[in-house]
Amino acid sequence: MTKGYFDGSMPREVLEYYLSRAVSAQWITMSDTLDDDIRVILKTGIKFLGRAAGIWKADLPDEEHFRRVKAAADKIHAADPEVILQACIFEAMYREDVEYIKIPDWVFTAFGKEPEDRRFDYDACVFGPGSGTWDMMPDISQPETQMWFYYRGKNYIDCGCEAFHMGQIHLYTARDRGYKAIGRVIEMLREYASLHARRHKVIFDAHSHSLVVNGKSLLDYNAMPLTRFPLLDRPGEKLVLVREGKSGGGISPEGVYEKALPFLYEYDNWGGRDHWARENLSYEKLAWEQWWGGDQISWFACQDEISRNSFLDYTFKWTAVNNADGFFAFPLMRGLGASGDGAESHYKLNNRSEACPGGFSQEDELKRIFETGYEKYRAFANPADLLDYGGKDVENPETGVRYPEKVVLYGTFQPFVGAVSCDSNSEITRMYYVGGGRYSLSFVMPYAGEYDFAVSTWGTLSACVSPTHPMPFSGTGYRSPLIIKEDNTVVKITFNFDTNEIDVRMIS
Repeated sequence: MTKGYFDGSMPREVLEYYLSRAVSAQWITMSDTLDDDIRVILKTGIKFLGRAAGIWKADLPDEEHFRRVKAAADKIHAADPEVILQACIFEAMYREDVEYIKIPDWVFTAFGKEPEDRRFDYDACVFGPGSGTWDMMPDISQPETQMWFYYRGKNYIDCGCEAFHMGQIHLYTARDRGYKAIGRVIEMLREYASLHARRHKVIFDAHSHSLVVNGKSLLDYNAMPLTRFPLLDRPGEKLVLVREGKSGGGISPEGVYEKALPFLYEYDNWGGRDHWARENLSYEKLAWEQWWGGDQISWFACQDEISRNSFLDYTFKWTAVNNADGFFAFPLMRGLGASGDGAESHYKLNNRSEACPGGFSQEDELKRIFETGYEKYRAFANPADLLDYGGKDVENPETGVRYPEKVVLYGTFQPFVGAVSCDSNSEITRMYYVGGGRYSLSFVMPYAGEYDFAVSTWGTLSACVSPTHPMPFSGTGYRSPLIIKEDNTVVKITFNFDTNEIDVRMIS
């Protein structure tokens, strides 16, 4: 048997075999260069195709979408049966993508309901107007949404997918107390896969550092985009990576206690380059605006070839040294959004050729890195315990949900307490766990003025809250005002993780 063999069960060493050879291959099942993509997969030794299938906003009828996913999956598996394809179920739904789909009888049956002759009800799936979320944000606590997630997941399993990325899971579970609804859907898909998946097993990740209930992780591993720090003393738009949090532990879906589950980093995308920021902000302000005025993959794609190769090598080594449980999903194929006039619509790692005229020519570097392997640099890694934070292994006694180990106050107030402005990962403004699901931080503001703040869980921007926006949000927006009326005001802010309530008290 090969190192990648599994059937019905996937021990950690097998999971890490796949994660150590992972790439982000967004929508590769729809690729117009699939033959060349498969050549790259075989040449480099890729074994895990992250984000291989899924929709954010559909551009094909569902029947055609799943037909093409299956055809591409079959072709990839014919070339290498060991490869895992990951499908995505995201935190976004659109009325026109949902309401034309008739609900199959098997969906009703799976949920113990009598089949009905009807289509999915979009309004019964989303949080709805006035909820404080995106208009298209699904609410997984709703039965209709659970059926939608199961419908998509079962179809992807039938297409040959053996992994799922569940997006920004902390957003659409805002009303799912104890994660019972999302836990149910994930378990239903696991049960279906145990009978019908290619190797009777599917694995799950999401943008999360931990999703543990009653000591058990709902996910097989955790995944997050990387965090950066811009460099202003080097020519060009350079940056370095910054460690944030760690992967939480718990009993894995395999039934084994893990001090820390595996963790997968990636270069994320969310819209390409911000042309307004690039045209209107100063050099210093642009440096802090996302990744130099763009998302992660567009920044990477806009570097020259030598710099891209160097940054891939740097990211690989940085991951091995800074997170003993971490791996990096190298970009194979990723959407670039609006990255500039004449720019390619996708980053593709393939060497540029007639078969892939839009290639960025990184395949030889990836082959070299995979042949080197993580262990050479793990020998130099920082101890894993350096990543431990407060509130460790503490759970809500009612729901069993494990509290985050790191919670950070961030906003424009931060420079006045010695931190970088709007740094959601700052150790300086990290909140102390004070018991009962509550976190607190006190500080002195030396100058009166109008500032703002929000709370980030796990020190990331994937699940934040503020007094004016208590529903979880993603990104740097929705911060709440922090009005300091007098110099040298003492401020104490307390955050309740269970309720998202935030208490602000001041004395002067």
